[in-house]
Amino acid sequence: MLISRADSASLPSYRAAVFLCKMRSKDILLLLLAGVLTAYYVYIPIPDEIEEKWKLMITDCFFRSLIHLAEFSDLLEEVFDGVQVIVYEPSQQGGDGELRRAVIYLHGGGWCLGSAMMGPYDLLSRQTVQELNAVVVSVEYRLAPPHHFPIPFLDVYRGVKHFFQGAVLARYRVDARRVAVSGDSAGGNLAAAIAQQLQQDAEQSVQLKAQALLYPVMQALDLNTPSYQQNEHMPILPKKLMVRFWSEYFTSDRTLLHAMLANSHNSLQSGRMLKYVNWTVLLPESFHGPYNYSAPPLANRGPSYMGTALTDPRASPLLVPDTALRALPKAYVLTSEYDVLRDDGVMYVTRLRQAGVDVTHQHYTSGFHGAFMFTVWPTDFQIGRRMVWNYIHWLKENL
Repeated sequence: MLISRADSASLPSYRAAVFLCKMRSKDILLLLLAGVLTAYYVYIPIPDEIEEKWKLMITDCFFRSLIHLAEFSDLLEEVFDGVQVIVYEPSQQGGDGELRRAVIYLHGGGWCLGSAMMGPYDLLSRQTVQELNAVVVSVEYRLAPPHHFPIPFLDVYRGVKHFFQGAVLARYRVDARRVAVSGDSAGGNLAAAIAQQLQQDAEQSVQLKAQALLYPVMQALDLNTPSYQQNEHMPILPKKLMVRFWSEYFTSDRTLLHAMLANSHNSLQSGRMLKYVNWTVLLPESFHGPYNYSAPPLANRGPSYMGTALTDPRASPLLVPDTALRALPKAYVLTSEYDVLRDDGVMYVTRLRQAGVDVTHQHYTSGFHGAFMFTVWPTDFQIGRRMVWNYIHWLKENL
């Protein structure tokens, strides 16, 4: 059957009819049943005097869903070696002696913003508990400013070391062989650095089984990679804001901010580390775009207040030598096309794979920075839900 332009107004109804004809009666019945159940769950009696009744019903449905999630987990505010943490445990304790998996989660926010108790992070922790029957430890590390590097890292490391003590693991009934560290953005930076530091700690017997890095920040040497150029003015995390976060992480002196914005903040000392962030070598050609590589200029000396912070792998995990990567746990790395941090994550994937680490890399061609956290109405995105589902599915399979 041909449809002329004059018939185009009826095209949607025609397609709907064809779709219904192709569906089996069983499929139609299931579809109708799903619609009835959804309407039953959403609908509640509301007085006639209230305006926009359906909007209120949907809002109520959202809050009831949150309450439903809360029933699956218990929340405890604890202090691990002087560091505040939020511990989420399954409400159902399981059988006697049954040990559980654990995820240590580190929130994003450029080391300057955020909290484990923010709505999206709280929701993610509860989802993780429900889906994995796991314990989640979310660390409330101190923020810059005034707490510059390495204080946020040291807070997290102290908290993790405390959690790894035998008595603490036993208290929360955690299997020491099934613990992962995870984080988004600056939290992904901290997660990667923690995984590296634990491997290098000769006194540490408990090690991570997995690490999950969600659009992580990995280096501060070259702030002019293709993704920084392509996404300079993207929403949520434009280049100026990310550079500001880096600057504030290191110091409150604005001199560094101006130098970083011009990508002229490297010294001869940091210049020796540029091989670890050379995107012409570490990025697949599909990520090069129309951009040409220009090595960052080097000054005779860096700012006196910087010391070695710029080249410290605890701040820039991408700067460790290959030998420090080989023993790292399996990794899940999420990157988004429209994100200044895209290339940081992709370069780390390349280096991990070259070192023989088992890596799952999920790149979202329509993704943007922060999408992983946009799952709560009214700022919810379908891509955010897909990201969370894929992340939790990976943890289920690999932890």
